[in-house]
Amino acid sequence: MQLINQTKGVILAAKVNFADNTFRRMKGLLGRVNLAPAEALVLTKTNSIHSFFMRFVIDVLFLDKKGEVIGLIQSFKPWRLTSIYWNADSVVELPAGTILSTRTEPKDLIISR
Repeated sequence: MQLINQTKGVILAAKVNFADNTFRRMKGLLGRVNLAPAEALVLTKTNSIHSFFMRFVIDVLFLDKKGEVIGLIQSFKPWRLTSIYWNADSVVELPAGTILSTRTEPKDLIISR
């Protein structure tokens, strides 16, 4: 499955993993040493994240129910906590630099297929 920025016509990730239950959302990327290029983790039913105990920097997208970007954080460092994005339905964690290289910005539509 791919994650695509339909607005820009670019692939954000060629390999997508889903954290779609409480245990998977709690685990997230803990224990990992990196996210491979073109890899993403999508946390469903989530409107904020933390990076406690993480070992690497990531880019983060907050999506509403339609898949529209309502917030983003470039180079989110370990041991941080995001704000709550009240209208977010899911969060996408990507390798650092993905937001910049794909020119992803608020209001872009993100789809998976």
